[in-house]
Amino acid sequence: MAFFSNPAGRVIGITLGDTAGIGPEVIAGALASGKLDDRFTYRLIGKPREAPLGKPDTQSAIGAREALEEAARLARDGEIAAVVTGPVSKARMQAVGFHFPGQTEFFAARCGVENFAMLLTGGTLTVALVTAHIPLRDVADSLRSEEIVRVGSLLVDFLRLRYKNRPARIAVAGLNPHAGESGALGSEEIEIIAPAIDQLKAARGDQATFTGPISPDTVFHRAAGGEFDAVLCMYHDQGLIPLKLHAFDEGVNVTIGLPYPRTSPDHGTAFEIAGKAIARPESTIAAIRLACELVEKRAE
Repeated sequence: MAFFSNPAGRVIGITLGDTAGIGPEVIAGALASGKLDDRFTYRLIGKPREAPLGKPDTQSAIGAREALEEAARLARDGEIAAVVTGPVSKARMQAVGFHFPGQTEFFAARCGVENFAMLLTGGTLTVALVTAHIPLRDVADSLRSEEIVRVGSLLVDFLRLRYKNRPARIAVAGLNPHAGESGALGSEEIEIIAPAIDQLKAARGDQATFTGPISPDTVFHRAAGGEFDAVLCMYHDQGLIPLKLHAFDEGVNVTIGLPYPRTSPDHGTAFEIAGKAIARPESTIAAIRLACELVEKRAE
């Protein structure tokens, strides 16, 4: 375990997010929960809020942006082993010069990584997204076999890191109702998704099994029941709606493909309840615990 000879090997950086929201309180709740790995050190990144909670402003957005930049720098310089990010308001961040669709794309850019993807996990369900932050009307035109193969391969790497003792079991969701109904409801399954599955089987079949395209209205029930380790989803809400229904309070967002683990709780800033002591820390606890797990497994 030479990785841990560097003291930073067990330091997890945690950004406070937009401090007008619930980020600081759920992070404080997580740190006080007694449910975190005490072999790790947790380093808070960001400045506490001086203005009233629940009232975001330019300064809270700038603070959130600066905390992300600091976290990226610390990770790049080896001062922290992983990053857990608190929730931010994307619209407010973009208004103060944050030129990214989300934190996922920000960390990929700061790492100089082009091969990355968005994954969410919670309960018995894990989903990875082939397309993410684009309008729904653009999904079909944006879908490419090579992108399905690329994200599917990243998903294999993530699952192999977590479950090293067996091949990963991956379900591939169709795009259309009933997975296209043999072409009657759309041709993407036949022309794009099925060829990508064949390519994944040829390239990674010794490390994972790929099943699909499976009708989206049944695949998540099967995965949550334990038949699959993860579902490869064609677009953002196809994966996030079932994930949040299944495990809203413990869902974790993961950026796969980075040189270090980056996780976040799977919820937003919730400005409307900030400071009311009703925000639940479970998703933040899960995000920190998963970051620690990934750091250890990368070191093994």
